[in-house]
Amino acid sequence: MRSVRDAAHACITAIGPPDEDDPDTGTTADRRLALAALDEVHDTAVRILEAFEPPLRERRDVVWLAKGPKQQPTLHAAPLGVGGLLREKLFGDRTTVLTSATLALGGSFTSMAARWGLGPETMERPDGAEDGAAGDSTGDHDTSAEEPRWRGLDVGSPFEHGRSGILYVAGHLPPPGRDGLDTRYLDEIAELIEAAGGRALGLFSSMRAAEQASQELAERLDFEILCQGEDSTGRLVERFAEEESSCLFGTLSLWQGVDVPGPSLQLVIVDRIPFPRPDDPLASARQRAVGAQGGNGFMAVAATHAALLLAQGTGRLLRSMDDRGVVAVLDPRLATARYGGFLRSSLPPYWGTTDPDVARSALRRLNAAATPTAR
Repeated sequence: MRSVRDAAHACITAIGPPDEDDPDTGTTADRRLALAALDEVHDTAVRILEAFEPPLRERRDVVWLAKGPKQQPTLHAAPLGVGGLLREKLFGDRTTVLTSATLALGGSFTSMAARWGLGPETMERPDGAEDGAAGDSTGDHDTSAEEPRWRGLDVGSPFEHGRSGILYVAGHLPPPGRDGLDTRYLDEIAELIEAAGGRALGLFSSMRAAEQASQELAERLDFEILCQGEDSTGRLVERFAEEESSCLFGTLSLWQGVDVPGPSLQLVIVDRIPFPRPDDPLASARQRAVGAQGGNGFMAVAATHAALLLAQGTGRLLRSMDDRGVVAVLDPRLATARYGGFLRSSLPPYWGTTDPDVARSALRRLNAAATPTAR
């Protein structure tokens, strides 16, 4: 790759700066474009080469090669973190207000603040003055310092999650595998949808799993099952909202983009904890970088990523004050793994159970209340 850098530099030198006195404006424009393209190649080559020079704990970029049966090999480079850029461009000289429904992961804003390059949280002393973080006896803070301070405020939610929703974790199921959905998972989904009378949003960790569930359950159930990719996502969501007994299965865009209040959505199914793929080069590199600094790479990267998606996905259930329903997480690790507590504390405070009969009974009651009585 060093030869690429040297070749690009040689080409830039050979082309030289454009001649402003050249009457041929077309030639001048072409020279400018060629120079800009070569300059970009040069800078990228330098960045890629320099990414490997520092020791692991000091690296700032990750470089990887992507290739597949239907694509040309492509070399990618990405920053390991964007905290420094945000400190410089966003937080440096101004007051910034960030708002969201899913920033408090593990019950705290600290995890997200660290990813954004923010420093310690500013605390308020009993006398009303601002104080620094633990260990800062003066409380003084230079606003131009590398890591700006911040203050977090959790204003709560208008929803009574413990009264309106149930978080059911299928602790009796085996951990999810890599060879598609286990038959026991499909049986569990079918029983939940039967109890709910349809009305289900299935959030899957991969398109392969969503399509498998859609195809197999369409043959077993009497409810219409819509699957992402059959139509535009917007149109599928419209059809799901219009037909109360239908179900909608899909992946990432449905975790974040569905707003269906009312009886059309009373069951949210999550097939597995949405950790990054083990072969995701960027997530893997970020975990290694955190570990090289002495931190817990899994918790800082993979668990935080999963917590954020779970908070967004399970938030699809309650979209109005009258909504009721069940969030069913089929991955038993949410109940049994050591990191499960962190993930659960990142979710809305639904009433929790691992008893499938409790979840199905609640869904049957909701279905009966939502279904008009025949006369």
